[in-house]
Amino acid sequence: MQHENVPHGKSSIWAEKYNHPARWNDSFDPMSVPDMLLRVALTKPDAPLIDFMGRKYSYGYTVAGARRVARGLHDLGIKKGDRVGLFLPNVPHYVAAYYGAMMMGAIVVNFSPLYTVEELLHQVEDSGTRVLFTLSAQALLPTALEVMGRSNLEHLIVGSVAGGLPPGKSLLYRLFKAREVAEKPDDPRITAFSRLIDNDGDAIAVPIDPEEDIALLQYTGGTTGTPKGAMLTHQNLTANARQIARIDPHRGEEDRIIGALPLFHVFANTCVLNRTIAVGGEMVLLPRFDAGQVIAAVQRTRAIYLPGVPTMYQALLDHPSIKTADFSSLRVCVSGGAPLPQEVKQKFEAATGAVVVEGYGLTESSGVVSVNPYEGLNKIGTIGQPLPGTMVKLLDRADPNQEAPEGEPGELAFAGPQMMKGYWQKPEANAQIFAGDYLRTGDVAQIDEDGYIRIVDRLKDMISVGGFKVFPSQVEAVLYRNPAVKEALVIGIPDTRLGERPKAFVTLNDGAGMGSLALLDWLNPQLGKHERVVAVEIRETLPKTLVGKLSRKELVAEEKEKAARAAAS
Repeated sequence: MQHENVPHGKSSIWAEKYNHPARWNDSFDPMSVPDMLLRVALTKPDAPLIDFMGRKYSYGYTVAGARRVARGLHDLGIKKGDRVGLFLPNVPHYVAAYYGAMMMGAIVVNFSPLYTVEELLHQVEDSGTRVLFTLSAQALLPTALEVMGRSNLEHLIVGSVAGGLPPGKSLLYRLFKAREVAEKPDDPRITAFSRLIDNDGDAIAVPIDPEEDIALLQYTGGTTGTPKGAMLTHQNLTANARQIARIDPHRGEEDRIIGALPLFHVFANTCVLNRTIAVGGEMVLLPRFDAGQVIAAVQRTRAIYLPGVPTMYQALLDHPSIKTADFSSLRVCVSGGAPLPQEVKQKFEAATGAVVVEGYGLTESSGVVSVNPYEGLNKIGTIGQPLPGTMVKLLDRADPNQEAPEGEPGELAFAGPQMMKGYWQKPEANAQIFAGDYLRTGDVAQIDEDGYIRIVDRLKDMISVGGFKVFPSQVEAVLYRNPAVKEALVIGIPDTRLGERPKAFVTLNDGAGMGSLALLDWLNPQLGKHERVVAVEIRETLPKTLVGKLSRKELVAEEKEKAARAAAS
């Protein structure tokens, strides 16, 4: 969906009050993803792009590897528009396959390495993926092999985990952590990654229209239904990377970012991978999030940026090394994926000296649409101001074709160069998600006098108590004010008289001596009549999504099943 950079909706606020170091209505020339990488590699081929467990990969080396991937895919018969899947953790193979597939015009499809066979099978079939990249690891290859046997997948490209490590660590891996499984050399559909790139990397001239050609099929999290493939064009991805780069007051200076967020997720795909390349920076890749490894990596590499989700920052705070680690190199930590509790922000800033800014984005928006400024006014509890070139509206919750009445909350909607082309083979869903040029988020928001956006809640998460609307996030915010509470989720549970009632689920900080009844007695007097919860349930853990975001849907399913059993008895 295209739009003109002219004032829409609330945009006049940002024409007067814009705190990012950019123009609120900046534009971004069309650019393909491979061109963004090549532009940096041509100017500084020897600069480091990847630090993987201490092994460095330069821009020039990465481009050469991507070209060999492109040539290898071409020789397998893959052509422009074909779907190439990545079933990979954060390893150098991912970067080479991602840019290599896009160089020859293929569409990359991201798959979580934590997917079950059924989850992977569904998305492979839905996307029509022809080639799948994975690793010869026990956690990945058996799943990929079973999916190959049950789908139309034509080729499986298998890389070695040890192959990406420094020589010493590679040897240790083989001797002591040999969790790799053997390939099947007798199956012609299976190709070793090393064999795929055993070519001269001859350039393949594939014309790419950045604004029309799809670069990435990124499946939504499925928190409110079946995951859908968001069609993200080359321009969607490169524009969003450049939007993020442009709001950094220190762009052009040394740039080193911790890549602990999974690259298969849109947050890391844009904020770690593509953003870093847009500025010519360096990624310190970690195969998965581990608090101790992140702390060690920050100190070893003198990292400057650390993006994460709130649960990651909490895990870092819980790690014993946090008290003695040197975080003096850290400048900015960007939090996304879920609301950032004020207490977590303040504690992490006190422990590290870094600024934590909260942002917001969706799969459908290529990653990011709004964030608090890195320097200057940082409003706790808001998602900041929109990225340059991003237009905002608040839509009437009853009629999305109308704007919300002045001063009232409305459904948050965005337009801009980072908004997806649409959902893959889902025309009916496209009709629902767009209001003209604007992408509907499903989140209810308010915009204050300074142009800062505050999410009130999700439309689908609102609890209807006797006709009154209760926003779970507002109840959760009160819970987080209790020093005993570590994590909190509030959902609506069935109620025969009022339809629904709120119920809270929490985990507690170590040493907290507060029981569920005491917490209930503390909470409810601070809430409005219809917001009061029927119970507080204390648990060891709360459900999370693959990227570590607290997830309500599992709790909702549990409570519905419990209510059904009670009704049947």
